[in-house]
Amino acid sequence: MGNYDDDLFRREMAGVAPLKEDDRVREPHRRGPTLSQRLRRAAATARPNHDPNPLSVPERVPEAGPYDIVGVKKNGVQEGVYRKLRLGKYDPQARLDLHRVRLMDARDQVYLFIRESQQNGQRTVLINHGKGEHSERPGLLKSYVLHWLNEFDQVLAFHSAPAHQGGAGVTLALLRKTGTASQKNREFFYERSRAQR
Repeated sequence: MGNYDDDLFRREMAGVAPLKEDDRVREPHRRGPTLSQRLRRAAATARPNHDPNPLSVPERVPEAGPYDIVGVKKNGVQEGVYRKLRLGKYDPQARLDLHRVRLMDARDQVYLFIRESQQNGQRTVLINHGKGEHSERPGLLKSYVLHWLNEFDQVLAFHSAPAHQGGAGVTLALLRKTGTASQKNREFFYERSRAQR
């Protein structure tokens, strides 16, 4: 059976010359991209897939210890307003609990929470990040939350909550007013000043 196959092969290959060795690499003639390919490429470069969340996750951020009391007052915030925030005089209008939440998920939750709270006209919010005293890196999530609040333009000030609101494991944040809320405020004070004349 094997000889028959060999004979068949030789008969079929009769008159076939082997290819000459050639070291050149030949690229097949390519046509340019089709119209649909060009349109897809243009669309991809016009709106690249990027993360809409601007909060950064650097390898290291300023570390806050589990029991550290921390706060930041950005430019334009009156000292009296910041003092009331520090003392917990403003009731939180929204709360976010980040216990047992992974770092990247916490980043997304903080971003959405602050953005939605501000859009809803809420001025004081509370973020419960915990102290992180039993974590592998104590205070890690707390440190990142403080870093993100500092990055957020909509956050005017933040401070560790007083003991009755959670202490070092909780941060209170004061949010910027939306444009419509600021306008209503101006109109209110304008009308009040006119009434007093």
